[in-house]
Amino acid sequence: MCALEQLTEQAQTGIDLDAEQARQAAQSMADESVADVDKAGFLRALSAKGETAVEVAAFAGCFRELAIDPGVEPWAGRAIDVCGTGGDGFGTFNISTAVSFLVAAAGVPVFKHGNRSITSKCGSADLLEALGIRLQAPHDVLRESLASLNYCFFFAPAFHPAFKAIMPVRKALAAEGQRSIFNLLGPLINPGCPAHQLLGVYADHWVGPLAEALGTLGLSRGLVVHGKPLPDAALDELSCAGSNTYAGFGSLAGQSGALDVREYGLSPCNPSELKGGDVADNLVILKDLFSGDASKVSTGLRDSVLLNAGAALWAAGAAADLRSGIESARSVLSSGAALDWLDRAKDFYEGVSN
Repeated sequence: MCALEQLTEQAQTGIDLDAEQARQAAQSMADESVADVDKAGFLRALSAKGETAVEVAAFAGCFRELAIDPGVEPWAGRAIDVCGTGGDGFGTFNISTAVSFLVAAAGVPVFKHGNRSITSKCGSADLLEALGIRLQAPHDVLRESLASLNYCFFFAPAFHPAFKAIMPVRKALAAEGQRSIFNLLGPLINPGCPAHQLLGVYADHWVGPLAEALGTLGLSRGLVVHGKPLPDAALDELSCAGSNTYAGFGSLAGQSGALDVREYGLSPCNPSELKGGDVADNLVILKDLFSGDASKVSTGLRDSVLLNAGAALWAAGAAADLRSGIESARSVLSSGAALDWLDRAKDFYEGVSN
């Protein structure tokens, strides 16, 4: 019996894997010689048992090591990734992408890690491409972008060749409607290894475990967040609609609980204000948001972007607390610095493309 089959049987009995066992399972997932049927059986068993923070951290650690190194260490200690797991199915505007631009405009290096849309009309990569930001820029261009813009985008397929060995199984499980540990891993395996992170997750029961997993991976500081705009809906980010929960890790460990936007000078909104559209729609919304003209974008969406940007600045250590982070983000937006950043980003990528 192969090791993966033994680990599958263990998971089927409801016994959690320790870190070394989970690492062995992750290595089997990346091994093209292991049969897809065995990989699928393990992932189903692990999901049925319920993945633990130890298992998630071990998988993430393995795939981080297997990722291609972009050579951005000089920025990593100050950098942050702002992203969500996806999979909430709510169809919001690209809030985390807009937030990543705001944070970069505020002077914090951003390592944005993402892919094309799978479950929405416009993923982060789709919007960046529409803005002229190259998805698969050479590593030297990524470093130049960090130096000029405090920003780079790691297009996930270009940095994770090991995922080729698991892709057929992931597609098969997705067709069955079966979630797996890989639905959580994307935001945890940023190839640049930023020291800070604001991670949104699609289900509230993952807030605490993923904070624990990121702490285990050794990140310096950050937050895991989840929003519930309606009783029967979920968001992998914070918003001014409904309720929000969060948990910190690293130097923010112990910070956790519910978040009331009214305590931070923001107004509750209708969930419909958060909705986005296709790439063209979201590009218009982004430019209207960054124009500083409050009449062009709903207050609910604008405040939700400020809320997440404030959380990101707090997570990165660029703000003393959430309130001051929100005010810093508001200043970047109202001063025109965010719109100027968009113009500079377009000029930069046009320059390196010629």
